[in-house]
Amino acid sequence: MKMTEKVSQLANLSEKIKLGGGPVRIEKQHKSGKLTARERIDFLLDEGSFFEIDLFMGEDNIETLKNPGEGVVTGYGTIDGRVVYLFAQDFTVTGGTLSKHHASKICKVMDMAMKVGAPFIGLNDSGGARIQEGVESLNGYGQIFSRNTKASGVIPQISAIMGPCAGGAVYSPALTDFIFMVDKSSQMFITGPQVVKAVMGEEISAEALGGAQAHSEKSGVCHFMTANDRDCLQTIRKLLSYLPSSNREDPPAIDPVAPPGNPEDLVGILPDNPMVGYDVRDIIRLIVDGGEYFEVQPNFARNLVVGFSRLDGRPVGVVANQPGYMAGCLDINASDKLARFVRLCDCFNIPLLTFMDVPGYLPGSNQEFGGIIRHGAKVLFAYTEAMVPKLTVILRKGYGGAYIAMCGNGMGSDAMYAWPTAEIAVMGPEGAANIIYKKEIESAENPAEMWAQKSAEYRDKFSNPYIAAARGFIDSVIDPRDTRKLLINTLCTLKNKKENRPEKRHGNIPL
Repeated sequence: MKMTEKVSQLANLSEKIKLGGGPVRIEKQHKSGKLTARERIDFLLDEGSFFEIDLFMGEDNIETLKNPGEGVVTGYGTIDGRVVYLFAQDFTVTGGTLSKHHASKICKVMDMAMKVGAPFIGLNDSGGARIQEGVESLNGYGQIFSRNTKASGVIPQISAIMGPCAGGAVYSPALTDFIFMVDKSSQMFITGPQVVKAVMGEEISAEALGGAQAHSEKSGVCHFMTANDRDCLQTIRKLLSYLPSSNREDPPAIDPVAPPGNPEDLVGILPDNPMVGYDVRDIIRLIVDGGEYFEVQPNFARNLVVGFSRLDGRPVGVVANQPGYMAGCLDINASDKLARFVRLCDCFNIPLLTFMDVPGYLPGSNQEFGGIIRHGAKVLFAYTEAMVPKLTVILRKGYGGAYIAMCGNGMGSDAMYAWPTAEIAVMGPEGAANIIYKKEIESAENPAEMWAQKSAEYRDKFSNPYIAAARGFIDSVIDPRDTRKLLINTLCTLKNKKENRPEKRHGNIPL
């Protein structure tokens, strides 16, 4: 054959493989509300930037095309001009099931992402292991899990669940930094509804057991629940704008944008009654660039918010108690959410900004028996271990052990500021009054009135921020209107921060 004929043959074979399972299966994919693997890649990446790797993998006889592409498309491209590596499972080819060659394709691009220091994205849409291959497919999962673990903290890893993901297949996404799910079209579970019914006698649908809403609100497995495939892919692009390509780089900076509104709004933003809740995100948006707060896990453990913003154009990880939900107290789920986000930011050189308004830990036997001691210790470990710049602003309440946990004094915060409304104490005034002034309250003609009076007295005498400032436990009591300017200046002074730590293999976080 002449070169022109060979080139023509190459083009024809390439087009056949790129058709995946063929027009009928592609149409079925579209009717279920999903894009195909290649459509997802084209939508996610910058136009014309995708370069495919291992297009012909697994095809011993390329004329027959038994499993085009082995049910997965792999390669690299760019997002906003930055290189990313990725795979997209093709459900139109053998249900996107994982075979030996399928796993090899994924492992190759993971290895390449690690070598060059680029984010890795997995678009999951698979029926699981290819049963016909038996242990070889299971070995393939093991190889992927191993690479996920080795890449952790080195490059950002993002998983999008865009169809079924069941059994052992769920552990690769679980090992990555972020999991996206598409509402009503994606499911994750170790054992499906049929097994649950057979073993436990419980009847439950796939959506109720492992859908996006369940994992977004109840389990916390899902970080972002999206409306459809396009929304999912667009949100991945936005997330990456806050993350560096690897731990060897700083997060990408952009031109700073002033927040909306007026700094004067911060003066009256807190309720006069310290027992009344509010939405802490309203405060965050008045301080950060453009008022933009890209929240992570917004539907899980809503008593605490975590997410990304920018200050003076540079990404920061923002953590805050949410007084509008459960008074902003810490519990098991909030502790896990907080500790993981802090460690994520520390992995990728993202400074941490903590807004504190915490009345304490959630009481109750369910919390104690569920291991709040163990889970709460994760927060202490994560904040102390983090070596990125850490700034804390106490907005209102900072009580007891929860004050320490929210990057309070002694946890290695580089700067601690308090608004004049801050209350810093071992416990809330109401509880303290019952102990300190117990006899006076019990002997009073009106115990309730005396209790309220003594609570207010305790608040004024013992929990105001100037006491902590006088002892050097906070750096300054600040005017709320100066918060943004002060945080930007402080981060600027900390940009070359370095810490020396004891040499060790790794710490033993209380998991």
